[in-house]
Amino acid sequence: MKKILFFSYLILLNLNFNSYADKPNCKEFKKFSIEYLKCKGNLVKDKTISTGKNIIQDTKDFQNKKWSEEKKKMIKVKDKINEKKEEVLKK
Repeated sequence: MKKILFFSYLILLNLNFNSYADKPNCKEFKKFSIEYLKCKGNLVKDKTISTGKNIIQDTKDFQNKKWSEEKKKMIKVKDKINEKKEEVLKK
């Protein structure tokens, strides 16, 4: 009974992972056909673009977290400079 439950659990788990896969299946094309190469090329392109976007977003998040205090200081300094500039221009 335990074996039946275990195998049915594995089968259901496997079906769930396959149903969530969103990448196209290139196995339906012949190995060296143009359609197969286009399919594989699109998979590589999509993976590269998504990885690049993740790297860029992680870098932005890191910079925002590390430099947020310095940014606030710079904004305050810019505001003071603009205030002084307005005072000088009014005279």
